[in-house]
Amino acid sequence: MLSYTMKMVIFPIGCLLVMVSSTVLGQASHPTLMIVTGILLIISIWAERRYPFLTWIQWLILGAFHYFSQLNWCNLLYYMLIISMIQDKQRMVQTLPISLLLMLQYTIIRLSYVPIEPYSLLVSLFDLLTAVVVILLYHTLMNSESEQRKLREKNRFLTLHDPLTGLLNYEGYMQVLHKTLEEERSFLLILLNVNNFSGYKKESDDPWCAVIKGIGQKITNQFPESYGISRYAGDRFAVVLPQIPYIEERISSLLSNQLQGLQVSYSISRYPRLSQTLQQFMTIAEDQLIEQQRSQWIKNEEEVFRSERLRAVGELAAGMAHEIRNPLTAIRGFLQLSRGQSFNIAPWYEVIMSEVTRVTDLTGEFLQFSKPQAHHMKPEKLAHCLERVMSLTESDAASRGHRITLHVRDESVCVNMDRDKIVQVLINLIRNAFEAMSDPGEVHIDMIQEGDNVLISIADTGSGIPERSLTAIFNPFFTTKEEGTGLGLALCQKIAQDHNGSITVSSEMGEGSTFTLCLPVESGE
Repeated sequence: MLSYTMKMVIFPIGCLLVMVSSTVLGQASHPTLMIVTGILLIISIWAERRYPFLTWIQWLILGAFHYFSQLNWCNLLYYMLIISMIQDKQRMVQTLPISLLLMLQYTIIRLSYVPIEPYSLLVSLFDLLTAVVVILLYHTLMNSESEQRKLREKNRFLTLHDPLTGLLNYEGYMQVLHKTLEEERSFLLILLNVNNFSGYKKESDDPWCAVIKGIGQKITNQFPESYGISRYAGDRFAVVLPQIPYIEERISSLLSNQLQGLQVSYSISRYPRLSQTLQQFMTIAEDQLIEQQRSQWIKNEEEVFRSERLRAVGELAAGMAHEIRNPLTAIRGFLQLSRGQSFNIAPWYEVIMSEVTRVTDLTGEFLQFSKPQAHHMKPEKLAHCLERVMSLTESDAASRGHRITLHVRDESVCVNMDRDKIVQVLINLIRNAFEAMSDPGEVHIDMIQEGDNVLISIADTGSGIPERSLTAIFNPFFTTKEEGTGLGLALCQKIAQDHNGSITVSSEMGEGSTFTLCLPVESGE
């Protein structure tokens, strides 16, 4: 592309060379007029920026200069004028006619001072073809330069922008901050972090990308006066704004209307109110956002815990109602039958009392499950606890025909526990093992320390537990017994959790089951 500075240098030099050469060679038909038109051509070049209309008469002045100089060297000036006139045009249909008309002017003027013969005509044809070639080369160079410019602009855009949303990336964000500081302007910095996408309407094949792009667009629409909006660190956005009023209201409107369904933490920082240096300012802004995220996380955890408690209470209430309904239905039926016998309940007294006892036991277990917290916690040797469990279960094992054994690897292991609660858990597990063996069998109790935990395993030689039931046996009211309440194992698991422990089970059909109680070891005496 021929710049204005190049024209101001090249045209005067070209005109001067033509004038000197034409004078020396004696070619000029009117030397004075040649000099005048040459000076007018130079003046039109120098003044065209102030008077743009001069660009449309330069071809006339050049034609007069060519006619009076009668020198073929003027073709260089024609080519430069062609390039200067077509450099702002992109299509060949616009540039080719201009080029051919100027070269036609050059040819007509040239034929006015040279003999018209085959050679001269061939030279004129060559000049016209040269003009076409010049235009083709010009467009080739222009297209190449345009592609390179687009590529540079694209690379620069990708360097400073996020390819997904089109917003600034972190580098672009920092450039905006530094530029704002250089202009000595105060500003607001809003940091937003999307915590999760739960509840957000997902309509595309790639929900995460769609949500991120949507968030960027909505933030852009909400803050059109921003100095810059950036997306960085995955799902974090930064907005650099001038000091505008009602910023809290605008953010609340964005979160409640535009970003409804998303959990978004945000912080607002004002420069230079918080600090005088950019590094300190950004540290404070990020700390404020992290504190907001922490508060949101705690709130979410409390909400999840509350929901879990409500769900558990609902399941317990439903199970309790179901278990109590059966004995009450039976009692009601027997009372109705007694009406026909003058309300004599003697034939059904024992059955009614057993059902009442069943309801009483069920209610007691339910209350115990509802508040099984251990109140008398103190460090005790677990071996002593196991010895007490053995003394309480040996007679029951003998009466059923079973054999029970205890193996303690280290009698010095201490656990911070409510002894009565742990005894209750172990007895419950041992009695379950007895009931799982229809024929005389064996129950092995083994205690071993592994790292900071102690494991108490209770293994039986019963029929085992079906695989489909293993994941549900600790659920309240789940039972495989005909007369069970389904609260025993759930209560044991709850007591273990109150001691920061757990109960696990493994079983193989026909081989037996093993329940393992895991408790943390007390480090001190």
